[in-house]
Amino acid sequence: MSSPTQAPVTRRRVFYLPGYDPIHPRRYRELYRKEGAEQAGLSGYDLALSARTSEGRYGWQVDAYIDGHDIHTEFDVLVWSDIVRDSMERGIAGTYLQLIRTAWTYIASGALFRLMRLRKGPVIAALYPVGFLLVQLALALLLAFGVWYGFVAGWEALFRKPDQWFSDGFTFAIYAGIPISLVAAYLLLRWFKARDNKLFAYYLMHDYAYSAQSKGANPPELEARMAEFTTEIAAALTTDVDEVLVVGHSSGAHLGVSILADLIRAGRMPENGPTLSFLTLGQVVPMVSFLKDAHRLRADLHYLSTREELAWVDVTAPGDGCAFALCDPVAVSGVAPENQRWPLILSAAFTQTLSPERWKALRWRFFRLHFQYLCAFDRPGDYDYFQITAGPQTLGERYADRAPSPSRITRATSRFTSMAA
Repeated sequence: MSSPTQAPVTRRRVFYLPGYDPIHPRRYRELYRKEGAEQAGLSGYDLALSARTSEGRYGWQVDAYIDGHDIHTEFDVLVWSDIVRDSMERGIAGTYLQLIRTAWTYIASGALFRLMRLRKGPVIAALYPVGFLLVQLALALLLAFGVWYGFVAGWEALFRKPDQWFSDGFTFAIYAGIPISLVAAYLLLRWFKARDNKLFAYYLMHDYAYSAQSKGANPPELEARMAEFTTEIAAALTTDVDEVLVVGHSSGAHLGVSILADLIRAGRMPENGPTLSFLTLGQVVPMVSFLKDAHRLRADLHYLSTREELAWVDVTAPGDGCAFALCDPVAVSGVAPENQRWPLILSAAFTQTLSPERWKALRWRFFRLHFQYLCAFDRPGDYDYFQITAGPQTLGERYADRAPSPSRITRATSRFTSMAA
């Protein structure tokens, strides 16, 4: 790797790795357009987004004028939403089977209780779909019983003789009422599922189940897609840009760890190529690395944490209840080497970088807060997503003199630390 760029960045390539998200990546383009314009207005720089002109994955381009410099940035979204959608194609019964398997994986392994020692917020977020799906099931069963009881009582009221409480008709009503009550229960569960775009119970259940199904190992289809991403990033490192920046958000953070570890191990870093930077946002790495068979991820965390070929900055915030805020993903996974240098753990400090009015409006919107890292701050500190992705400094230069957050958590907590499959 070349030494860190001292001249201002004028051309950059950004690869954005989303989390477990089934929605088309245009949502990220529109989010960048809207929030970037707001941040530019608040911070006093120019930012213009336009359609990309080059071939490749879904993306866009940004032209910015910041601190007296013109910067051109090409964005690529490393899409795996099709894999996510395929993993979500389970019926109601299949989702409840997932619930049982996922809960057993985290509880029996002890991972759930160890995760709670780090941050309770993301564990509560993980328990939310379990609890809410069980509530839905309980309501459906209660409805089924009510329908059955009403059917049987109604039948007897209409057809029993005055001096006879039990009859063949009563027996018929008992059995005939069962399928009717089950249909009513199913329709209620269908009603809940149809509104999951507001409840998120099924979505989150599929999310946690995706990693738990293989106890932390990557499914084959995901490994194949990650290999494609590695090749694309390697190709970008041979182009005429000043920085190649990989951004991993939420579950995309641990995918980025393995992708960049593979890239560097394979010797695919050109000798005098662009600066390689890695930004992880709202990471949930421990949800995977604490599982028994997450050997690959733990080995990649161990390896990447020592490399000089890149700069790795991890940004979270205690106000984000869906992330393991200020938890060093390498250290808490129990695989930190003595010569660990990455990641630099920083706080986005929502309570300080958002005005009291905006914080009040967002405080209880947990899923929206999980995306705040990609949005505008009306009291920005040194974390500015748009200056990082479209400004004149590389990620390493921007935080060269920045000390890690004094509140970071580094105690080894995972029960499983094996790095050999």
